[in-house]
Amino acid sequence: MLLFIALVVSIGVIVFVGIGGKSIINLIGAVPLENRLFLDPLPKSLRPLWPLVNFVVHHVGSRFNSKLVERTDLQLRLTSLTFLMNARQFIALSIIGAALAMLVALLLMLLLGMWSVLALIGAGLLGYFYPRLWTRDVRRRRVAQIRKHLPLYLDFLTLAVEAGLNVNGAIQKAVEKGPTGPLRWELEHVLRDLKSGLNRTEALRRLDDRLRIKEVTNLVGAVVQAERMGSGLAKSLRFQSEQRRSERFQRAEKQAMEAPVKLIFPLLMFIFPVTFIVLGFPIAMKFVQAGLL
Repeated sequence: MLLFIALVVSIGVIVFVGIGGKSIINLIGAVPLENRLFLDPLPKSLRPLWPLVNFVVHHVGSRFNSKLVERTDLQLRLTSLTFLMNARQFIALSIIGAALAMLVALLLMLLLGMWSVLALIGAGLLGYFYPRLWTRDVRRRRVAQIRKHLPLYLDFLTLAVEAGLNVNGAIQKAVEKGPTGPLRWELEHVLRDLKSGLNRTEALRRLDDRLRIKEVTNLVGAVVQAERMGSGLAKSLRFQSEQRRSERFQRAEKQAMEAPVKLIFPLLMFIFPVTFIVLGFPIAMKFVQAGLL
């Protein structure tokens, strides 16, 4: 609680000095209330900081670099976090994280009686880049789950097309029968795009642009080409399903082959020393009893 109050005061002083003479009460009152009716609920860890995030965005957000905002917006779209926050809010959250990390480092240095400018700068950089590391981890888990579910959804699409449904009906059936996850949510987004009036090619292109995953790109290209050339869509989908399943088995085999290499470090650092101590202790005790040690 003390850190949060100190953070609010420090940010308020900076903004007060930078904007030039307005009172803190007027600055806080000028921040409009955020309408989150159609947005995802905030995680509990972000709720205490969110008024401060909106405060920074309202007063300083227009000064953010446009290229940084564009890159951040792309990163949020790839991690499906655009319904949680926008790019300027994410940048403000990074700045607040840097300030909070520097305050924690400063308090620790005061308690320990030490002072290091490099440690203070390092803490600030860590606090600034931690949200980006978090989004990268979200992106990695999201891609892994999509790759896991893609062969199953391709099977549903193939069966539906072979039964006589068009692509729209096949996607609808796949969404109804498929497992819950990011791929299902993205296909539901495709259905909403189709109902809003977009043609099938444009809706699939937007799916590819949102995900930017090689397997999805190949699927979209195969569907678009099959419709354009008039070839059999079911055959293309079945080939895509077999290919994705083969790639999933290859990734599993690769991870299994990498496991012994990854186990070398914990074996050398933790398991082998304990084993040697257990085996060597009785021998050392016999040497001690015999007077040899």
